[in-house]
Amino acid sequence: MKPDDFDFASQFFKDRSGLVLTREKAYLLESRLMPVARKKGLKSLEELIAAMRVGRDSVLLREVTEAMTINESFFFRDIKPFDLFRNTVLPRFLQSRASKKALRVWCAACSSGQEPYSLAMIMREEAARLAGWRNEIVGTDISSEMVAKAKAGLYSQFEVQRGLPIQLLVKYFKKEGDLWQIDASLRAMVRYREYNLLTDLRGLGGFDVVFCRNVLIYFDNETKAKVLAQIRGLMPDDGILFLGGAETVLGISDYFKPIPDLRGLYMPTDRKPAAGTAALSQAGTPGA
Repeated sequence: MKPDDFDFASQFFKDRSGLVLTREKAYLLESRLMPVARKKGLKSLEELIAAMRVGRDSVLLREVTEAMTINESFFFRDIKPFDLFRNTVLPRFLQSRASKKALRVWCAACSSGQEPYSLAMIMREEAARLAGWRNEIVGTDISSEMVAKAKAGLYSQFEVQRGLPIQLLVKYFKKEGDLWQIDASLRAMVRYREYNLLTDLRGLGGFDVVFCRNVLIYFDNETKAKVLAQIRGLMPDDGILFLGGAETVLGISDYFKPIPDLRGLYMPTDRKPAAGTAALSQAGTPGA
């Protein structure tokens, strides 16, 4: 690939999705974008990037963005955060929200929906303790394809075998041909929206708990800081933020602080972003 083509592509994806591509990751452009090129009848990555430079085909720009930002997900990924949600976070809110009896959870960059549905299964299993509560889980992703898949709740045998306990598969899924579909009542617990983390997040409303796991690792520190500032603006002072095991706020943001002895969990600090904190860039409308 020509150096100027790589420079254009890396800047394009950073501006549009926050994704930072180093030259060591150039192979991702080939592996993820060539299927898009072939679909469009283009013979090479160079032809595809030339079409991106023109910028007239908004469908193409969306498709290449989605191809580069689709990330792997599976049920109860890195099980510890889900254990913490069940055994530590839920009891905390059951006490602090006892009068309000409402809880909102956001799964940012939720991919094909396994994380939100994992949380929905936990909340269903804890139905006795949550009786009379109004609970909502919101899942967002930049990819329209992933949002559609998440809404359908249809997964392959391979996908349900990854992290999903057999008793939950039997209890909450039914076989649909070669696929497994999650129960309609669980699908109704999650509201999916196509959304870009680089745009104004205020339209999502407020959240008591935010899962933003294995997302920030793809951003540079400036973008991480801005995303965290926006998230803080959506959370109450006693909210809980879940990050991935390789992620941290230390040295990046002073809007959150680690919760002692609970790795990967963060609470808001007393500092709040200025009123009106909105989009990080002009990347487009939500979902762009």
